[in-house]
Amino acid sequence: MTMNESSGASLIDLQIMWHRLIAVVEEQAQVLLRTAFSPIVRECGDLSAGVFDLKGRMLAQAVTGTPGHVNSMAESVKHFIAHFPIATMKPGDAYITNDPWMGTGHLNDFVVTTPCFKDGKAVALFSCTSHLMDIGGIGFGPDATDVFMEGLYIPMLKLIDQGVVNETLMAMIRSNTRLPIDTEGDTYSLAGCNDVGCQRLVEMMREFEISSLDTLGDFICDRSREAVLAEIAKLPKGVWRNSMVVDGYDAPVTLAATLTISERGIHVDFDGTTGASKFGINVPLSYTTAYTVFGLGCVVASQIPNNAGSLSLLTVAAPEGSILNAPKPAPVASRHVIGQMLPDVVFGCLRQIIPERVPAEGTSCLWNLNVRGQTRSGAGGNYGFSMAVTSNGGTGARFVKDGLSATAYPSGVRGTPVEIAETQTPLIFWRKELRPDSGGAGRTRGGLGQIIEVGSGVDAPFDILAAFDRIDHPPRGRDGGRDGEAGYVGLKSGQKLRGKGFQTVPPDDRLVVMTPGGAGIGDPGERAPESVRDDIESGLVSSENAVVVYGFAG
Repeated sequence: MTMNESSGASLIDLQIMWHRLIAVVEEQAQVLLRTAFSPIVRECGDLSAGVFDLKGRMLAQAVTGTPGHVNSMAESVKHFIAHFPIATMKPGDAYITNDPWMGTGHLNDFVVTTPCFKDGKAVALFSCTSHLMDIGGIGFGPDATDVFMEGLYIPMLKLIDQGVVNETLMAMIRSNTRLPIDTEGDTYSLAGCNDVGCQRLVEMMREFEISSLDTLGDFICDRSREAVLAEIAKLPKGVWRNSMVVDGYDAPVTLAATLTISERGIHVDFDGTTGASKFGINVPLSYTTAYTVFGLGCVVASQIPNNAGSLSLLTVAAPEGSILNAPKPAPVASRHVIGQMLPDVVFGCLRQIIPERVPAEGTSCLWNLNVRGQTRSGAGGNYGFSMAVTSNGGTGARFVKDGLSATAYPSGVRGTPVEIAETQTPLIFWRKELRPDSGGAGRTRGGLGQIIEVGSGVDAPFDILAAFDRIDHPPRGRDGGRDGEAGYVGLKSGQKLRGKGFQTVPPDDRLVVMTPGGAGIGDPGERAPESVRDDIESGLVSSENAVVVYGFAG
């Protein structure tokens, strides 16, 4: 057995401890999931959790969580250390922010970071993020014209001081939300899950008789970096470009990428991308980086754990003032609508060299039904309800497999169960089903979107804070594959609604949402007859459409 001279830990011990760290942060995430008040966290998993060494390097992340939260949180811990040096931290401290440019990209995400102590000495930092449903302002939608309209802005502050909660801060939080109980509860759930992570880490360190994570941290980062570098070495070196147009708010947005593969790593530059928007679809660079490197990792290093080492070889740049690097005080509430498109943009570069690994374009951005209204007819003196009902479209076809239907990629957020939405709000979901024929035809077919129909269960209207995309610019087919079906938002009475912005659904009408389908790959005529028969029998493709698209009905 090879021994590490500096620590006495064998390579086997280090590997076991690495896996234990992943188990520790997964328990941390599960505590957050099970104690959160917001349905988008406890039902849908819109969170992140991770452990960091004292240099601010992310050593392990929980499997439960979203790339946008995880990979932007990886940078936010460095900001916490800069504001609160390790030497000043005490046992029982915890720090908080929702600064979009130092956190995860918009005000609705609180980030809490907690130092972990063993025998009176700081040994690590635990950090976590979750989405809070309401933090004041005009609401969770893209209509604001600066970040200050979007809600309560918390700078880097101490949430807990040696076990004593900052009651002034908590009072400010409670007083700046339409959901004070939920928001306060979510804040405590963030702090609580970090505490559990600290407990489990100390238990692990005592078991393995180590006094610091220095050796383990170097082992994790070095091994991960080497593994990613080995994968990059297999790729051709050079420069590739791709661009994609999406709906934007009041004008289309061009997302342009130049991808460079060298011996030193992979770099993506978004020079040529549209400038910042007046409205809240802008993206801070941290969130741009988070989803760009996630897209790269899915294709280049899918089997390598996500940590500071594996991320170090993937770099991102975007012109300041562009929609992908919008400076404060740009509005950013709906930054996910643009940011979650970035894996598709990167895939457009990579499919030029490794097409067998890369899917066609999909819906990509979440189709959240951000709804708000009163809980009963004529209600007065209450805060009403506010909820994000997460829903998803189809993913793009894969090279040898169809795309996935009603699946959130790249975010990974699960769809909100109808039962939960109807329990938390006075809304009634009359339909929620797969949308036939919405996946782009091809040798491999794009995944299907959904049809959702929602009405008020009380004699009162409700608001839809729309932040949808792929309505004017659906996912594009590849190599002869057909485009995915475009999204649609409207009323059952026939009125078409805008894809973005606050709108009202009358009490005697219903909201109808049709999420986009993923695009196809290859000539539809090459699809195997048995696959067409399966499509028809399952209702994914109508028999009439099968004849038109594939040339036969199976």
